[in-house]
Amino acid sequence: MSLEPAALLIQVLNGLQLAMLLFLLSVGLSVVFGMMNFINLAHGTLYMLGAFIGLAAARHLGSFWAALVVAPLGVALIGAVLHFALLRRIQSAAPMKQVLVTFGLIFVGLEAVRMIWGTFSHSIPMPGALSGSLTVLGEVYPVYRLFIIALGAVVMVALYLGLERTRIGAVVRAGVDNRSMAAVLGIDIERTFFLVFCLGCALAGLAGVVAGPVFAVYPGMDMEILILTLIVVVVGGPGSLPGAVAGSLLIGMAETFGQVFVPAFSSVMIYVVMAAVLLLKPGGLMPVRTLHQ
Repeated sequence: MSLEPAALLIQVLNGLQLAMLLFLLSVGLSVVFGMMNFINLAHGTLYMLGAFIGLAAARHLGSFWAALVVAPLGVALIGAVLHFALLRRIQSAAPMKQVLVTFGLIFVGLEAVRMIWGTFSHSIPMPGALSGSLTVLGEVYPVYRLFIIALGAVVMVALYLGLERTRIGAVVRAGVDNRSMAAVLGIDIERTFFLVFCLGCALAGLAGVVAGPVFAVYPGMDMEILILTLIVVVVGGPGSLPGAVAGSLLIGMAETFGQVFVPAFSSVMIYVVMAAVLLLKPGGLMPVRTLHQ
């Protein structure tokens, strides 16, 4: 790869695009884990369902923008059903039971997608307004990828303001810092968890439909992104919004530049980064102030 500023800037933008997708996925998973100490390995399946629901909405409604609304709402509804039917029953179960149950949901989701949409790869049509390119320091760069970066940044700011400036945000932070004390103060932790869980599901669905025009939509697309998402949560620090941001940026850049500079070792680059971070900061880059109670 050339070390010219233009070429480096393009790779930085590619890293930011991946980081924003990882952020949309990881923030819900991270906060849910921080609040309830709940391990949901099926979170990547929600991303896949968002992509396929977005694909169906775009085909039937003829609009990417309609799919951008329908997919997150549809995935949030699926998440709500899963919560009431199954997940709330294992909140207090041993971590291994949570892992086994949610790991099983991965296969249920995979077979459901295969039954409904088949086994072929698909692509969500890119909206005409975002199908062009811009010239950045002499290099051509797709407008749609810039849209992904902008969307991720908007969601990031909205979540920050929601957590720091609203009552529900204060409740969430209290639940993450010390769940038992928050419950003693009369805070309905169960309802708060449900709302945060549904929001996390919606963001996973949003990530899926947004990724559809760039990456292939196919059964099994959830596993690769799930590994990256779990690494982001571990590196950033479970339960932390700033940690999700920092972890997403670090892993997104490491994955992108690893494929460019050391392609022979790119598959292990993110694991090297994760190991280095955990050696220096075992709790992650920006863990919550206190451990889950």
